[in-house]
Amino acid sequence: MEIFPSSSSYCLFTLLLLAPLLLSLKLLYYSRMGRKKEDQIRLPPGPWQLPIIGSLHHVLMKRGQPVHRIMANLAQQCNAPVMHLRLWELSLVVISSAEAAREVLKTHDVTFATRAMSLTVKATIGDKLGLFFLPYGAVWREFRKICNVELLSTNRVRSFRPIREDEAARLVSDIVARSQQSQALLPGGGGGLVDLSECVARLVSDSALRAIMGDQFRWRDEFLDTVAMTYKKATGFRIADLFPSSRVMRALSGTVAEAKQYNAKLFDLVDRAIHQHEERKMEAAVADSDTTKQTPDLLDVLLNIHKEDDPASSLTTASIKAVILDIFVAGSTATSSVIQWAMLELMRNPRVLQKAELEVRHVLRGKAKVTENDLIDLKYLKNVIKETLRLHPAPPLPIPKECQESCKILGYDVPRGTMVFVNSWAIGRDQSYWVDEPQVFKPERFDASAVDFKGTVSSPLGLGEGFVRALCLLMHTSNLYLPHFSTTSTGTSHLVSRQTCST
Repeated sequence: MEIFPSSSSYCLFTLLLLAPLLLSLKLLYYSRMGRKKEDQIRLPPGPWQLPIIGSLHHVLMKRGQPVHRIMANLAQQCNAPVMHLRLWELSLVVISSAEAAREVLKTHDVTFATRAMSLTVKATIGDKLGLFFLPYGAVWREFRKICNVELLSTNRVRSFRPIREDEAARLVSDIVARSQQSQALLPGGGGGLVDLSECVARLVSDSALRAIMGDQFRWRDEFLDTVAMTYKKATGFRIADLFPSSRVMRALSGTVAEAKQYNAKLFDLVDRAIHQHEERKMEAAVADSDTTKQTPDLLDVLLNIHKEDDPASSLTTASIKAVILDIFVAGSTATSSVIQWAMLELMRNPRVLQKAELEVRHVLRGKAKVTENDLIDLKYLKNVIKETLRLHPAPPLPIPKECQESCKILGYDVPRGTMVFVNSWAIGRDQSYWVDEPQVFKPERFDASAVDFKGTVSSPLGLGEGFVRALCLLMHTSNLYLPHFSTTSTGTSHLVSRQTCST
């Protein structure tokens, strides 16, 4: 029995045959039009291209490798610290050297202040823009000021010290308990296996969640699961992202619909957190208790700014939710990544591990508990974190920038609207800058080096005020947690390293 009449089947069959042909002709037309424009400007060099798909085959042939590695290898093969790629409709420029990155992030910082959004991300978040994707302008400057002055200031970070110390202590207890519970898995009565990746991820997530939303967020597990799923669905390139002008490809992509559902659920959960904060304040008012003595979390800070009713302010309830989510995702993923990679590198390099442990034991001798005041003298451990960030930046390939005005980078033209990726992973291995064995994990390179994380002009790792503030916060948190690993893990449990980040 036929589902369609014969005439309908013929029409459907014809459409199925013609659709790829029409799409190819459309792409070929745009490709030729784009090539005429490209001939008039000096684009950066790149790998050879095919008609219609451009450079896409170079990426597909390396399928399975992380994108930042693929781009770094292509740039090296083409000897192109500034490299141009065309992936169907998308025009990309990839930055792979410290010198080129400095031009993008410092010389032309305003031109590249706006982050580019893929089709999937744009469809997922809609007009709910937080810190990540706000276009450069008055609102961007206002939000950045709020972030720098109210959310990431030195005093604010210091106010969350009890949370960090409490979570670090809980981490040690958790590792010891897990080790004892799993002793039966190993012969000979040795210590049990401990999944550090899971422990670290939970530690960082709980610390961030307590600092952002408070201690009693009732939907913690649901929130963390939803964040993970939304991040998985919205990040990376999908097929539809390569055809931003095609509504057909957008409709055929089921990932976009899923990501939108998860994002809507996230905003609903943050809305519950806001209501919970309001209820807590009302209960405190009824009980006539003084809430001013309690350390305000970041959601409290944003809600207080919003309630000041400044007519010139662009901070709305929707934007508060977006900012909260941005801070949580950025802070938790980056901190978790650097701690895991630092532990992995220490296990890979026994000499470095021994030197770090000797320093920790010397500085913390006789102390039952590590506090942030004890971190000042852990100079070698700080170098370990710097070296970890050099080799394993978080993320290795940050969200791309969108060129707002045509400009030149190292003498090459970057047209307006171009997506510009700054490959942090490749820059950390730039032989022209890191002349002393850039592939080797060597914390000693920072002993007498001018390379710093506080915005020094000579450093490719200190580019931009916002970057510096976030990085200092990241180092501050990592410095507190790492001594617990180095002093408890080797003697108490066996460690199995599992590479969770493909860098």
